[in-house]
Order: sequence, then structure tokens, then C-alpha cells
Amino acid sequence: MFLSFLTLAGCTSHKPVSDQQTLNHPSADTLYRSKNTDLIPVIAALHDQMHSWQGTPYHWGGTELTGVDCSGFVWRTLKDRFNLPMDRVTTSQLILMGTKIEPAHLQPGDLVFFRIHRQMHVGFYDTDKHFLHASASKGVMRSSLNNPYWKSVFLEARRLPKEKGAQITFNYTDDEGQLAKN
Repeated sequence: MFLSFLTLAGCTSHKPVSDQQTLNHPSADTLYRSKNTDLIPVIAALHDQMHSWQGTPYHWGGTELTGVDCSGFVWRTLKDRFNLPMDRVTTSQLILMGTKIEPAHLQPGDLVFFRIHRQMHVGFYDTDKHFLHASASKGVMRSSLNNPYWKSVFLEARRLPKEKGAQITFNYTDDEGQLAKN
């Protein structure tokens, strides 16, 4: 599915406005209405991860069921559910990977990014305009992109390559602070 990554976190620790998230997963009907049946395994993997991690408390820099931050949750999901052997990644590294996509074209497994004050937050797009993430205030949960708070802080979405063996390219800054391409 996805491939190759990098090192630690830059998630926000600010509390989002109360979110009327749906903790229930989409119905099987939602899965089969999808025109793209190759996404069903992605949805299943995301839901398995959510089932295992839901309610895990937020802990900046965390990567365990005892506490996890947003990039840690994304990293663990990519590692645990999509079998990607990789080093720990930060939100700042994740936003440079894959291809930027328009919100209207979101598919399950796409990364969604938010700017909260001066920090970034990341999660996985799920289905039905919802995303999975490690919330600073409520831990790992499912939230709605239609929530006014999340709409107001939405930054961008990115799609990682799905082909096996694909290389993820990303921009990074070299030793002189210049933007370089990997």
C-alpha cells in the first residue's frame, strides 16, 4: 500500500472545540456503495486500527496504547496495518510526502492535515467525511470534517502511493536550509 517514512512529532496540544464525532463506524452499506472496491481493505485496516486504539489518551511524542500523539497514531497505523517498515515520522515530515489532493477527492487512507495555531495536526480520512486521529483533548477518536472547528483549521490533504514497492518522494530542507527534493 503505502511506503517508506522518517522521525518524531509536531502535533498540537490545544483542545479542539467539542466535536460531535460519530464513534460508530460506517455501515457495511457505506463500504459497498464505494465505486472503488480496492479501498475496502484500506477501510477495513483503518477500522481495525481504530477499534484497537479508540480512547487511547493523547501523549505528545507517544506511540503506544498507553499514550499516542497524532503523528504517532499515523505512523503506528502505517506500520501495524499496512506493514510499512519505517522510522518514526513527524507531522512536518508527513505533510511533505505523497501528492496533495483536493478535499473533494478524498479517499479512505488519505492523510488530512490541520493548522491549529502554529502547529500541525494529522489524521487519516475514513469515510463519510470523517477522519481518525489522536485528539489532544479526547485521545484516539473519529471526528467529522464537517464540524465547524475542523473546517476552520483544515490545511490540506495528501495521498500516499498505493502501489507495492512505490517510493514516496517528499521535499525536505538540506543543511543550508534550502528546499531540496528527495
